[in-house]
Amino acid sequence: MGWTSTGSSMRLRQLAMALSKLPPHPQRDVALEQYATEGDFAARWIAEMVERGDLNEDTRVVDLGAGNGILGIGCLLAGAASALLVEIDEQCQHEYEGVEWLIGDIGMWSGDDVDLVVMNPPWGVQTAMADRPFLKAAFSSKAKVVHLLHSAKAKHIESMAESFDWKAETVLSGSFRLPAQFEHHRSNEGRTEVVVWRFSRN
Repeated sequence: MGWTSTGSSMRLRQLAMALSKLPPHPQRDVALEQYATEGDFAARWIAEMVERGDLNEDTRVVDLGAGNGILGIGCLLAGAASALLVEIDEQCQHEYEGVEWLIGDIGMWSGDDVDLVVMNPPWGVQTAMADRPFLKAAFSSKAKVVHLLHSAKAKHIESMAESFDWKAETVLSGSFRLPAQFEHHRSNEGRTEVVVWRFSRN
């Protein structure tokens, strides 16, 4: 589809609609903390990447913990050169023209051939520090920029980035819908506050 500044609000709506039509995230494994990113939020986030110059026609994108691939596919629709989706749950994989899947543990990704890493990893609610392998993989990669969606309650993000010599800033915040099984049926709302972080090399 490609992203342009002219008529960007229309492009935003078109992208959100396209992403909402992707095969749904199965969200069957509570242990994997499979939080599906919704189309509207993903589109807003991707628009932010474009506006900041992090995403253009030369950008090689890697989506870590990709789920149904909404972020990586969204970046491709917004004009990225390529998108690699890294996901351990093979049930998430589906055919989508122009994207490549790597089904397996995060450690299988080499960290090469990437300009932009995007991710909504497990936050460590079910398994302590479940997000650490994703953060380490991103910060150890050849990427120029990393974008991360995480719980607004997380306190370790900035210090971990600094330990790898990355600079951190927040670019978006909002409310995120959680599957009922992750709330253990204690909340009818099933929503939590989230932050989108942007990291660049010092």
